[in-house]
Amino acid sequence: MRLLLAGIVGSTAYGLARPGSDVDRLGLFAAPTVAFHGLHPPQASIVTTSPDRTLHEAGKWCRLALSGNPTATELVWLPDELYETRTDLGDRLVGLRTAFLAAPRVRAAYLGYAGQQFRKLESRGDGTFSADTRRRTAKHARHLARLVHQGRVLYATGRLPIRLDDPRSFVDFGDRVAAGEVDEARALLAEAERDFDTIRSPLPEQPDEPAVESWLLDVRAANLPQD
Repeated sequence: MRLLLAGIVGSTAYGLARPGSDVDRLGLFAAPTVAFHGLHPPQASIVTTSPDRTLHEAGKWCRLALSGNPTATELVWLPDELYETRTDLGDRLVGLRTAFLAAPRVRAAYLGYAGQQFRKLESRGDGTFSADTRRRTAKHARHLARLVHQGRVLYATGRLPIRLDDPRSFVDFGDRVAAGEVDEARALLAEAERDFDTIRSPLPEQPDEPAVESWLLDVRAANLPQD
């Protein structure tokens, strides 16, 4: 396994980390090319705890990013100081990041993931549950607001913001929803859907798959056995 690109993601990257928050890491690696020809293909993902780290094989990461997956996509938009591993191929991938974007996929992915967060908090957010449940509800609400914000900016500008300009407002929103203001989360999601309907996105209708495939083929070539 050859690690190509890795960095700190999640709440720490967004500026939403609280005391005791886990530090999440995400990366992508290249499996030996010959491994794909055997009986047992290489693992597509490696997930560990202590530390919390998810690594995707290059091919899987590309498929996730091409689908608009928000978690995968943020790896190539991190501030420089959050990268812990960078290689030449990793730098090339960062330079290729806009090739993965397409307006319909960004809209579907960010609204879809925000909707998932809403469904998780909807049955919890009346303020009557335990402190632990309220903390989880607040977390889901923060991530809903963050996904809506990031998706809207990416759709409108073609660039993905990682660090939030005003993280306190997202924390306060989560606390209000956890205290019972679920309708505020519902209204935010509805507003985002309306915005996506009206914004004229500079993103193309389809991602640049030939450019992505060219990079991936270079990864495979670089991981062939050397004579």
